[in-house]
Amino acid sequence: MEIKKSPKADLERGKGLSLLLGLVVGLSVMFVGFEWSTRDVMVVQESEQVADVIAEEEVEITRPENTPPPPPPPAAPVVTEVLNVVEDDVELEQQDILTSEDTQMDAQTVTYTPPPAVEEEEEEAAQQIFTVVEEMPKFPGGDAELLKFISKSIRYPVIAQENGIQGRVICSFVVNRDGSIVDAQVLRGVDPSLDKEALRVINSMPKWSPGKQRGKPVRVKYTVPITFRLQ
Repeated sequence: MEIKKSPKADLERGKGLSLLLGLVVGLSVMFVGFEWSTRDVMVVQESEQVADVIAEEEVEITRPENTPPPPPPPAAPVVTEVLNVVEDDVELEQQDILTSEDTQMDAQTVTYTPPPAVEEEEEEAAQQIFTVVEEMPKFPGGDAELLKFISKSIRYPVIAQENGIQGRVICSFVVNRDGSIVDAQVLRGVDPSLDKEALRVINSMPKWSPGKQRGKPVRVKYTVPITFRLQ
C-alpha cells in the first residue's frame, strides 16, 4: 500500500523565504537604532584639570613641636667609709716560728705507729667461715679413724629398728680455730630419730686439727655423711 503525503504538511517548502525575511527585519532594526542614538560630549578645559591636580598635590606641612628634654636622673648617694682607729698599745700573743731544722728534728723523734686496720682485718678473717682453705681440718688419725669413731659411737634408735627405717643423714658443722666442733646441723635427714642420733655423734667428736689459710688457723665448715643400715 503506498503512503500519500499532503502538500500542506511539507515544512521544507517555505524555509528559505522565512530565513530571508528574518534577516532583512533584523538589519533594519539595527540600522534604525544606530541612527536614533545620541552621544553626550563633555569638554573639559585644560586649566581646570591643572587646578585639580595642583589642589590634590598640595599637602599641609606640619612641624614638630619643641618638647623639653627629660629631667636628669637623681644622683646616687655618696657612701663614706668609716675607719676605726685602733690604738698601738695592744699586746699580742707571742708565736713561735719554726724553721726547717726544727721540723726535721721533730720528724726524727716521732715514732711510727702502724694503722689499726690490719688488726681489724685479722679479726674479720678470724670470724669468717671458709668452705675451702689451703689446709683443710683433719680428724685425729685421719678419715679412717673418723669412720671408726662414727661406727662405734652410733646407737641405732629402737623405734627406727622396729619400723625398719634406715638411710644416710648428711650433717654439717664448723671446726673452730682451736679445733672444737660447733654449729652442727642436719642438711638432709631421713627420720627425726636418726637425725637426732647423728647430731649427738657429731657433737661428741674430739677436737680436730684446725684448717689453715696463709699459715693461720681459720674457721672451716665441714660436711660428714652418717649411714644407718639395718643388718
